Amino acid sequence: MRSATGSMRGAAGVLALAAVLMAGLAGPLAAQPAPEAQTEQRGPVTNLPLPRYVSLKGNEGNARRGPSLSHRIDWVFRHAGMPLRVVAEFGHWRRVEDKDGAGGWVHYALLSGVRTALVTQDMLELRSRPHQDADIVARAEAGAILRLNECEPDWCRVSGGGQRGWVPKSAIWGVDAGEIRD
Repeated sequence: MRSATGSMRGAAGVLALAAVLMAGLAGPLAAQPAPEAQTEQRGPVTNLPLPRYVSLKGNEGNARRGPSLSHRIDWVFRHAGMPLRVVAEFGHWRRVEDKDGAGGWVHYALLSGVRTALVTQDMLELRSRPHQDADIVARAEAGAILRLNECEPDWCRVSGGGQRGWVPKSAIWGVDAGEIRD
C-alpha cells in the first residue's frame, strides 16, 4: 500500500511539475516576485527591519552565546559607537554582528539607534561634495568610527573628530548598498 501511495504521489508530482513547466512556456515565472522580495523581514519584538544597523552605546558590551545572562560571553565589544548589525531579536536581547561577522546576543540597553560607520579604507578622503573630484576636507584612518548622516545611492555624509564630509559607501561599513538616508 505504501509503495502504491508513493507511486501515486510521484505521478501527481510529475503532473504538477509538467503544469509548472508548461506555464513557464506560456509566460515567464521570473515576472512574479519572490516571496522574500514582497515583504521586508521585521523583528518579532520591535517590528523594526531585520537586519538593521545600530551602534554600541557605551565603552564595552558583552556578546553572549544565547539571549540571557546565564549564557557564556563569547565576545566583548570595546569601542563606544561601534556600528553593529542586528540580525535577530528575542525579548530584551538582540543578536548582533560586527563587520567581520563576530558577535552574539547583546542586551538592548547596550545598543543605540544612533547610526555610525566604520572606515574600511586606509586614509579615506572626506570630500566637500558627493563627487570624486570634490575638494578633500579631511582624511580618516581605517578602523575610525564616524557618525553617519545622510546617504545618497553611492555616497554618505559622515562626521567625526570635528570634521565632516562625503565618502563613498564602498569605503565604510554600517550602511547597506541601496540605503538612502535624509
